[in-house]
Amino acid sequence: MIVFVGLVVVFGSVLGGFTMAGGHVGALIHPSELITIGGAALGALIIMSPKKVLIDLMHGMIQTIKGSPYGKKAYDELFRVMYELARLSRVNGILALEPHVTDPHSSTIFQKYPGIAKNHHATGLICGLLSPVIDGAITPDKVPELAAAELKAIENEHHGPLFVLTKTADGLPGFGIVAAVLGIVVTMANIDGPVEEIGHSMGAALVGTFLGILMSYGVFAPLAAKLEFLGHEEMAFFHTVAAVVEGIVGNQAPKVCIEMACRGLSSDVRLDGEELKELFSAVEKAG
Repeated sequence: MIVFVGLVVVFGSVLGGFTMAGGHVGALIHPSELITIGGAALGALIIMSPKKVLIDLMHGMIQTIKGSPYGKKAYDELFRVMYELARLSRVNGILALEPHVTDPHSSTIFQKYPGIAKNHHATGLICGLLSPVIDGAITPDKVPELAAAELKAIENEHHGPLFVLTKTADGLPGFGIVAAVLGIVVTMANIDGPVEEIGHSMGAALVGTFLGILMSYGVFAPLAAKLEFLGHEEMAFFHTVAAVVEGIVGNQAPKVCIEMACRGLSSDVRLDGEELKELFSAVEKAG
């Protein structure tokens, strides 16, 4: 919703200023320029992007419209899941987590919290960090190193869509110039025509430059920035997951695991002391 509001402000301001200066919106409507610029930008995007990056980019664009799923509610669910796992591990030993980690879709703990259960990246990270310790493949002191490798891989995946979107934004002014040059070529081919026709062709050429710059700095660059912020929010969520897991395998007290992980969060998603007490109490009563 916020993205739509921003786009309305951008285009509304440009068109409003244009009409206030005596311009007519119809003078900016040239489908040929849109096809030239849009087609060239899309083609360049496809050329530079591996298939997975294109798919991730489409998902990212959908997410920019829907907004970040990693708000305070998501952290509340995450801490409830992790607190239950931490309590179970502290009381019965880390091997007690094996059925929940091996098959999270059938886990009585994960299924209580659909927001986490449906987040395959989050459940995959939780299970991926706990499983090797439960199986005895690694010792608990190796979990931070494993977590760092996992988080680095996730971060690299985030960088791909952001990179190609930024490159496309950078290229749009150039594609606008290409459209303008083609418009000048058409104008030169009809230089002996009526003045009105020459003026129309020149106007179309200038609109090409205008659209390329506007789409770059008014649409694609802001979307790239938004995508980057979403990536930071997702990484913060995964870093929190890793922090709690490290506390669990380190045999820290369950409440300490959650409180320590909570301290690294930004103020808009961090649970305060009272909220944590309510969370602990609710999980303990339910358990």
